[in-house]
Amino acid sequence: MVQKRIDLPLSKLANGAIQEKLDYELKKVFDNIHDKNTKAQDKRTITIKLEFKPDENRQTVAVTSNFTTSLANVEGVSTTVLTGRDLHTGNVEAKELRSNVPGQTYFDEDLTTRTDVGVPVDVIEQELNRKKVINLQAERG
Repeated sequence: MVQKRIDLPLSKLANGAIQEKLDYELKKVFDNIHDKNTKAQDKRTITIKLEFKPDENRQTVAVTSNFTTSLANVEGVSTTVLTGRDLHTGNVEAKELRSNVPGQTYFDEDLTTRTDVGVPVDVIEQELNRKKVINLQAERG
């Protein structure tokens, strides 16, 4: 059996620390591949840079490893926000538009009717029923 003249297996260098770091970077790459917020076709890369720095006598060499990992970018997400001033309090408010059109109600995944900003319609109706309605035609006693 022929013995290697340069015997530096990457998996055993630095007591396996380089391999451990590579395994860590590989996990990041595969997590990124399975992230639904990234483009599936984008390339991901891991670059391992080994730097060799010999001493003055060229007998011992310090080896440093650096890893550079490039992942696919997370795609941006956009939404529409409704904003305005509350006529009763004067406070500025902002809420995400949940329906496609301002003022339009919609059914959520549980088939609950909601306002354009996601508030259940039955909650609003209950609040309106709780408020006292003044009957101007009632007889005065």
